[in-house]
Amino acid sequence: MTSPAEDLIRLLDLEKVEENIFRGFNPGDNSRRVFGGQVLAQALVAAARTASPERLCHSLHAYFLRAGDPAVPILYEVDRSRDGGSFSVRRVVAIQHGEQIFVLASSFQKQEAGFEHQAAMPDVPSPESLSSAATEGDAALLKGLWRSRPFEFRPVLPRGLADRPARPPLDHIWFRLAQKLDDEPVLHQAFLAYASDMSLLDTALLPHGKGIFSNVQVASLDHAMWFHRPFRIDDWLLYSQDSPNAYGARGFSRGLIFARDGTLVASVGQEGLIRPR
Repeated sequence: MTSPAEDLIRLLDLEKVEENIFRGFNPGDNSRRVFGGQVLAQALVAAARTASPERLCHSLHAYFLRAGDPAVPILYEVDRSRDGGSFSVRRVVAIQHGEQIFVLASSFQKQEAGFEHQAAMPDVPSPESLSSAATEGDAALLKGLWRSRPFEFRPVLPRGLADRPARPPLDHIWFRLAQKLDDEPVLHQAFLAYASDMSLLDTALLPHGKGIFSNVQVASLDHAMWFHRPFRIDDWLLYSQDSPNAYGARGFSRGLIFARDGTLVASVGQEGLIRPR
């Protein structure tokens, strides 16, 4: 038996098919479509494997074009768009059944010193004082969403995943990988990209009293992420999320990710489909 974290590590260990071409596999579960965070993480790994090891991803911008088929592998084609003195740019196209299902543009940079400032971390309860997300009354729904993932979640306020009382679109969730991970920075970034897609779109539904398992059609449309500082995915991170806008059956959400000591390690932005059925 292997742990969920070990299963995900295997999913992120892409098979090299040809120069700049990689194959990614899917978990053998009963999902109807591939989880978007998985495609995002695999595409980031594919891009990183064509960049110099001393250059780490500092930003990525992605579009989800079609639902992924969990029954077949995903082919990732990497275009080495540019290698400059400090930055490298990669474009990745994910393909299934001869069609593009996802595109990613990412930029990598060698480590440099410069000006520094950051936003302050919100004052929220510690993760040790909070309950696991799996105990908040949605066990059946969480079984196929969070409990099967390799992360532990501690929401500051229980949100539920179906119809719920409406509240402002602001939320804070502590999370971490449930077991220790090797020190490889690319793997920590890929795990963070995976986790960043798990709750962000749902934040746009909070003021409407709906959840991702309500009578609504939801799907991630795009995803942007900026990696600011080093971090460990197996230490507690705070995902501070808000949604400043919903219009035209689309919700826009933002997220700031902080380390336990208050260091801002990443920022996220996403627009997604939130269409009433």
